[in-house]
Amino acid sequence: MNSPLPPAEELALVDRELAQLDARRLYLLARRDWLLRLIQQSGAAVVQWGPAASGSPAWTAGPSGPAKEASAPSAQNVLLTLGAVLLAVAALAFTLVSWGSMGIAGRSAVLAVVTAAALAAPAVLLRRGLRSTAESVAAVGLLLTVLDAYALYAVGMPDADGTGYAAGAAAVLAAVWAGYGSALRTLRIPLPAAVVAAQLPLPLAAVAWQAGPLGVGWALLVTAALDAALALRVRAAALPAALLGSAALLVGAAQSWSAGSAAQALGPAALLVAGAALGAAAAWREPRVWGAALVGGVAAVVAVAGVARPELAPGWAVVAHLVVGLPLLAAVRVSALPEAVRRGSVGAGAVVGALGALASGAAVAPVLVARLRVLEEVWAATTPAADPYGPGASAAVGLLLTAGAAWWLSRVSARPEPGVLAVVLGWSGLFTAPVLLGFPVAVVFAVQLAVTGAAGFLALRRSGRGAGIAAAACALAGAVNVSLGALDGRVATFAVWGLLGAGCAAGAAYGPAARWVRSAAAVCAVGYATGLLVASAAVTDLAVVWWALPVLAVAAVVAALGPRLGAVRLPAEIAAAVAGVLALALSAGRPGTLALTLALSGVVCAGAAVRPERRVLGWAAGALFVAATWVRLAEAGVTAPEAYTLPVTVPALAVGFLRRRRDARASSWTAYGPGLAATLLPSLVAAWADADWVRPLVLGVAALAVTLAGARWRLQAPLLLGGAVLAAVAVHELAPYVVQVAGALPRWVLPALAGVLLLAVGATYEKRLRDARRLRAVIGRLG
Repeated sequence: MNSPLPPAEELALVDRELAQLDARRLYLLARRDWLLRLIQQSGAAVVQWGPAASGSPAWTAGPSGPAKEASAPSAQNVLLTLGAVLLAVAALAFTLVSWGSMGIAGRSAVLAVVTAAALAAPAVLLRRGLRSTAESVAAVGLLLTVLDAYALYAVGMPDADGTGYAAGAAAVLAAVWAGYGSALRTLRIPLPAAVVAAQLPLPLAAVAWQAGPLGVGWALLVTAALDAALALRVRAAALPAALLGSAALLVGAAQSWSAGSAAQALGPAALLVAGAALGAAAAWREPRVWGAALVGGVAAVVAVAGVARPELAPGWAVVAHLVVGLPLLAAVRVSALPEAVRRGSVGAGAVVGALGALASGAAVAPVLVARLRVLEEVWAATTPAADPYGPGASAAVGLLLTAGAAWWLSRVSARPEPGVLAVVLGWSGLFTAPVLLGFPVAVVFAVQLAVTGAAGFLALRRSGRGAGIAAAACALAGAVNVSLGALDGRVATFAVWGLLGAGCAAGAAYGPAARWVRSAAAVCAVGYATGLLVASAAVTDLAVVWWALPVLAVAAVVAALGPRLGAVRLPAEIAAAVAGVLALALSAGRPGTLALTLALSGVVCAGAAVRPERRVLGWAAGALFVAATWVRLAEAGVTAPEAYTLPVTVPALAVGFLRRRRDARASSWTAYGPGLAATLLPSLVAAWADADWVRPLVLGVAALAVTLAGARWRLQAPLLLGGAVLAAVAVHELAPYVVQVAGALPRWVLPALAGVLLLAVGATYEKRLRDARRLRAVIGRLG
């Protein structure tokens, strides 16, 4: 082993050579795998290099079939399962069908031999490494033990109680299977089977001894406790423990709710308390099962409150459950408790609170909805007294208790959700309490107004939080509800609506609040002002059409205030516009009143358009003035509107001309549009209804002149208005001839013309677009 190189250098050389060999080997292995996949996909034969029987390398070849859809272990498991099932079916058939053809000794011998063989075979199979086969044979053996127990009952004890025998047999089988599984720990079936069999003895024994529902519940609970203790070592016992424990608690709850007296509720209460203790112990021992503490907490609440339930009315029974359950929320501050127990206790308190709030809310909902009956007959003073058989104060107390608990939880946990619930539940309880307690109507309105105002104030102070949003929704709901209730009497209507309107106006002026809250308050203030004016008009003997004038005053006041409204100006003006539309709707029953309302609305819009930021309202003012004129002319039966419109058009055009001279940048629509429209549009309407030819001729000549003037001085308004009127007059004049020609033509001509037109338009589409763009550019350059 002599080498001319020093040992250190030779070692480095050997390491490099080995690394190269390893890299080459990995490359060749990867290449080999790729070639195998390629050959298998092509369906060719796979040639593999492997050691022969003598240990020397040899070539082996085999066909490459399609890819295997099932692995060898899965196919094996399927076969073993099918074999076990077939053996089980055969055993059942032998026991139930062929049993009577053999004597007692023969039957016992056959079952004993087969059972012993089935239970002994897994041990031999396990020593030979056949675990799956051993599992299948063991399953057959366990089934045979069940058949043995049945055979023993059918032959040896036919007169015994079947349920009691089943309980004893289940206990014996559970013990035998547990011992068998402990002896052959490699098998996975016996121990879970023993756990399943162990669930039956106590419940079946309780049924056999006629222990009643409570006895069965105790049997289920004791079995669940044993399962919970076993689950510390055998995980399969956890699921039966949960199922049987839940079943026991359901039995206890059902018996508690059906108890007719406090004495009868003591037995179910003891069962529920024991179940609660078991749940708490499970959560204490195993942190992952905090749900056991939750269920246990709810069971404890049902147990304690269930004793008092038979002596209480249904509403106060809900309160009793809340009084017992809500203190569980305090566990969130008890750091000495394990996390699972603390979490489960808080969850139990939340569940009880939620159920109590739902029950109380369902009781007070009819109180809120009952206000809608007032709409059947306004100002009838028929508000019904409180229902003596209603929920009374219990529903309000339940809501307030839950609200208080939610508020406390929001302060402790620093989460927004409990705060939102506290606001909603607290408002519901306080708002409905005076009605539920049967207070006089005046006191009811006073309390509800105070509660609504408090909710609105909270919304103003905390408008950026969840509680503020909830408070705003509650304030709106309360305002709507109490406003409906106030419609039952005149005095109540003015008092309640006036106070609510003043409160909304104050809220709109409250600067620190969020903008959306102030905007909502401003809209409500405008709405209440409108309602008060309508109510004031309704008190008098005025006709409904004259109610429009006081309603229009709301829009006038809002328009006059203008910039003084600050951030709430736009929503207030929108609400005022809605009031103006209401005024027009009220005055629509009489043309004279409608014309007056339109004119006054135009005055309001014109006054608002004086301000630069509201110039757009000038168009609305012009439209309203024209509409008022048309309505007045139609009412007077005027057939020649030009006599009334030309005196308006001439001064308007003169004013527009002077303005254009003073301000060259003023639009032609602003300068000449209103004046030209004042005459052209009414004349066009009259021309379309005129069968003579004089008016259309004169109007067409005038429209042509206006159009040419607009083209000459490049003014957009005269050009477009004149052109549109001229085109309308031309269509009016040609319409009879078009109808006559259309009636004389065959029916296929119109579809054919339409098709030709579509083809022509499609063929020249690009050119038309280019011309349209040029025309738009030319019109845009006009004044």
